[in-house]
Amino acid sequence: MIRLLAFLTALACFAPLSATAQEKPLEYLDVFGLQYASDPQISPDGEWVVYRRMGFDILTDRAEGNLWMVRADGSQHQKLSSREAAESSPRWSPSGDRLAFVSSTDEGSEIYMYWLASGKFARLSQLPGSPSSLTWSPDGTRLAFSMVVEAEPPVLAKLPKAPKGAKWAGAPRVTDRLYHEADGLGYIPPGFSQIFEIPAGGGAYRQLTSGDFQHRGPLSWAPDGREIYFSANRNPDWEYDFRNSNIYAVSVSDGNIRTLTERPGPEEEPVASPDGKYIAFRGFEDKVQTYQVDALYLMRPDGGELRVLTQGLDRSVSDLQWDTAGKGIYFTYDDLGNSKIGYVSLDGSFRKLADNLGGTSIGRPYGGGSYSVSEKGTIAYTFTRPEFPADLALVEKAREPRRITRLNEGLLGHRQLGRVEEIWYDSTVDGRPIQGWIVYPPDYNPEKAYPFLVENHGGPISNYGDRFSMEMQWYAAAGYIVFYPNPRGSTSYGEAFGNLLYHNYPGDDYQDVMDGVDACIARGIAHEDQLFVTGGSAGGIMTAWIIGKNNRFEAAVVAKPVMNWISKTLTADNYFYYAENRFPGQPWENFETYWRFSPLSLVANIETPTMVMVGMNDLRTPPTEAKQLYHALKLRKIETLLVEIPEAGHGIANRPSNLISKIAQTLAWLDKYRKTATP
Repeated sequence: MIRLLAFLTALACFAPLSATAQEKPLEYLDVFGLQYASDPQISPDGEWVVYRRMGFDILTDRAEGNLWMVRADGSQHQKLSSREAAESSPRWSPSGDRLAFVSSTDEGSEIYMYWLASGKFARLSQLPGSPSSLTWSPDGTRLAFSMVVEAEPPVLAKLPKAPKGAKWAGAPRVTDRLYHEADGLGYIPPGFSQIFEIPAGGGAYRQLTSGDFQHRGPLSWAPDGREIYFSANRNPDWEYDFRNSNIYAVSVSDGNIRTLTERPGPEEEPVASPDGKYIAFRGFEDKVQTYQVDALYLMRPDGGELRVLTQGLDRSVSDLQWDTAGKGIYFTYDDLGNSKIGYVSLDGSFRKLADNLGGTSIGRPYGGGSYSVSEKGTIAYTFTRPEFPADLALVEKAREPRRITRLNEGLLGHRQLGRVEEIWYDSTVDGRPIQGWIVYPPDYNPEKAYPFLVENHGGPISNYGDRFSMEMQWYAAAGYIVFYPNPRGSTSYGEAFGNLLYHNYPGDDYQDVMDGVDACIARGIAHEDQLFVTGGSAGGIMTAWIIGKNNRFEAAVVAKPVMNWISKTLTADNYFYYAENRFPGQPWENFETYWRFSPLSLVANIETPTMVMVGMNDLRTPPTEAKQLYHALKLRKIETLLVEIPEAGHGIANRPSNLISKIAQTLAWLDKYRKTATP
């Protein structure tokens, strides 16, 4: 963070040379000047907000975050501690006099404490692993957290010892687990996440759970401090029953575990009411389909009187928090491509409290963000619009939100951004209304004809929205009109809309995208001879499907795609997930269906010049998927190029330099086939 602030200071030195009249479009190195807020935690009395201030270090090429604090009126904005190491997970004590947080050390991440009155801080723990899900006990005397306890890998054969000085290869890695690698992490060392507690004044930590099960996710103390509620899957066949999880309670005194729910499907994020009468959680009863809405449930601490509180919402809920009086629950949800904060009372009455939550996905305009609530109901949350990533905002009762930070004013205040416009059109498949967004070049002139770029989102069970996006703005700065739609299968439009891809993907979502292109042509925004298309992950699948279905586009960039569902399903890190909820049966049981929905089945139709891009370390859509498309196009002598991004997994844009490379390579390819904007 020191280097980041030094870089920003250097930028500020040149600010007098750039008056408002000399604003210019975003440039690639501007990403290192961006900052955004995450994980805001408002103090119980509502006077202070502590948050993680994120930025990108230009020398280490990584996102880094420190904790900052600011008064509710926006004053006294200051760094929490003098530490320059990574800091995260700030959590106020129930009385608001202390703040626990996690910070990195040379030995690994540890738990720290900050005292508000003195401004002093100290390390509390000496842990063998990294703590997560840090949670205060109601009386403020203890902290609960989760941590992985390492296990020994299986040993199949005893090998002879190498002679002294010999340079033998290392020992083989033997795996017997269903889930043994993860994109972005690589190989997962053997071990199980367990729940621990530690005194709030520091001292020895104590393990509460045990067994070969994963105990992950948010923790919630019972108000009397005797139990901790958590979500896990402790069923004997938990590895293969991977969609399932239940709510449990572990006794703090003796580690005894009670099972509170036993339905099929995920049950997660338990939160005890302040009076201890109820436990709220989210989940659904699994019907084994592509998309199911996470509802908000309520039950007694013994698991009885289970009921749904958000029956009429038809939107997935997350990030549950009780109000102080125990009369209702706050939560987040996405609606029509916009992330929001809502509230539901115990009688099921629902109301929206805030819009425009998010701004923590810098590359593309995905959802996200977080919030917290004071004892009097003031909400602190990450607030975004297409013009800026996450800042802090407060909302009280029914008032308008009040933005209390402007982290990027020094940079974005001197940049021209493309205007973002919402668009709706009807699908020719079934008349359903489809939502999308248009980003215009900063100097847009409606009298000119611009190249038109379709950018397909990933997932496909996700959504784009009216949120800040560095990638969309870079495309617009390069002179493209950018169109990003939410075709069927996207979230935030209800369970039925999201589930339209069940056993039909890619399917009619292709037509939804093309209908958007035609709608933009009808409006004079797009032109038939200047169409381009790109997308990553599920967006890469859609892009490959589009150019296999038609030859209307001048050029395409297919990023990290699935080209062959048969090979993808059995080689990806989540290989066990696809059968039944995406396609019926396993690949060897339903070869024809898996092949019919594979974009590779259409490769003989492709005439569009196509660049293929993938991260070299991608475990979600392995590089062999991208190479199948590239090799097929080379054999067919179609104009093509393979771009392999180094040190990148499925999240190509996780490192700022790779984000720059992704967009620069994409634009260089598309620009080969574009026409200059003409009258």
